[in-house]
Amino acid sequence: MKQAAITAVGHYVPEKRLTNADLEQMVDTSDEWIRTRTGIRERRIAADDEATSDMAAEAARELIRKNGVDPAAIDAIVVGTVTPDMLFPATACLIQEKIGAENAWGFDLSAACSGFMYALATGARFIESGQHEKVLVVGADTMSSIIDYEDRSTCILFGDGAGAVLLEPDDEYGVTDIEQGIDATDWEQLCMLAGGSRRPASPETVEKKLHVLRQDGRPVFKRAVSKMAEITEGIMERGDLAAEDVRYLVPHQANERIISATADSVGLPMERVMLNIDRYGNTTAATIPLCLADYEDDLRPGDNLVLVAFGGGFTWSAAHIRWAYNGLDV
Repeated sequence: MKQAAITAVGHYVPEKRLTNADLEQMVDTSDEWIRTRTGIRERRIAADDEATSDMAAEAARELIRKNGVDPAAIDAIVVGTVTPDMLFPATACLIQEKIGAENAWGFDLSAACSGFMYALATGARFIESGQHEKVLVVGADTMSSIIDYEDRSTCILFGDGAGAVLLEPDDEYGVTDIEQGIDATDWEQLCMLAGGSRRPASPETVEKKLHVLRQDGRPVFKRAVSKMAEITEGIMERGDLAAEDVRYLVPHQANERIISATADSVGLPMERVMLNIDRYGNTTAATIPLCLADYEDDLRPGDNLVLVAFGGGFTWSAAHIRWAYNGLDV
């Protein structure tokens, strides 16, 4: 059976930077407090006229431009996001039009911080089944659109951005193993309460700030540490991977302490962990593809990557990927 190999990556982050010093002027916090507890120094914020599909399309265009991909050859577009431009049409439809992928179909997946991983798993199945030859997988979120910038417990964490990868069939390299899981126990610890069919938008929901992200940080932190360590260990055991076999751990960028705990659980030093949370914060579905884009030059054919994410829902996913190309050749 063919494997689904990542053959190209692209990314986009907005120009505007929101630094810890900026946040000191907005809420009761400090640069030192944010850095020591999260590892974040700044995050990118979308412009007023910039939506999730705009950022996603820019990431896709970079991928297309760098690698000489014909947009008309893309068969499908799978998007992970919790901040679509609108409830419908799907972000995938808007991306298809923006990049000229006239022969592609597509859809969105909502799995919070695990969104890219779920989209990757879905895209990989299309490749493995032989149904498609080229699948564009996107993780993109405009978290600034659902953040309360008077809530210091959440506004320090999140940023905006988009990343994209192209999946194609390969005999040797690609996604060798991937798992997902969900558990809605205590879902209220990380959610947005209004805007859906249970609590449609109304003056009351707006007044009560029910259209912004809510998080009970301490239990979410503990659960993320435990689950990310568990599934990272599991994916490495199934792939018979020792720590020295792994070129990079590619974790969701929620908090540097969660990332460090995950690496420690499998004996990986931090120099073999992809990190960009200091520059981008938590971009939800975009964190992992942004990491792949940032570290592309360091990757070589056959490198073992372990990807892992945990998000609201609760959702989680881990994958073992054998990298397919020399990043320096792009």
